[in-house]
Amino acid sequence: MARVMVVDDDPDLLALVEIQLRQHGHLVSKASSGAEALEVIAAKGAPDIAVLDVAMPGMNGFDLLKELRTRDSLKNLPVIFLSARVNPEDVEAGRALDAVYLTKPYVMSALLDTIDQLLKAPAEVRRAN
Repeated sequence: MARVMVVDDDPDLLALVEIQLRQHGHLVSKASSGAEALEVIAAKGAPDIAVLDVAMPGMNGFDLLKELRTRDSLKNLPVIFLSARVNPEDVEAGRALDAVYLTKPYVMSALLDTIDQLLKAPAEVRRAN
């Protein structure tokens, strides 16, 4: 069981991911924007892993991750981008930020497997992926 932060501006997808992660035993915090995610983390503490959308109004997922990385408690936070943006530039931008990049529509087993792999891997190994 992990504390998972899910950030997506699509309320239906946010609810679906939350339900699926909870069914697999994870504790889920959710936010519909980058700014809200920062507020939730300030109130509830650092998650074990984050699942972020890329295309969000205001602060996009890349900018949110850059902001999270400035905080000592989140420098090594494992992050998965779950995005409908599939062009190679976006995928590479996500990977350049030491994150795993999965595309929508997504397969829940792939998301769960990625969460498990990232939580088991030391920070140095995550950076190599």
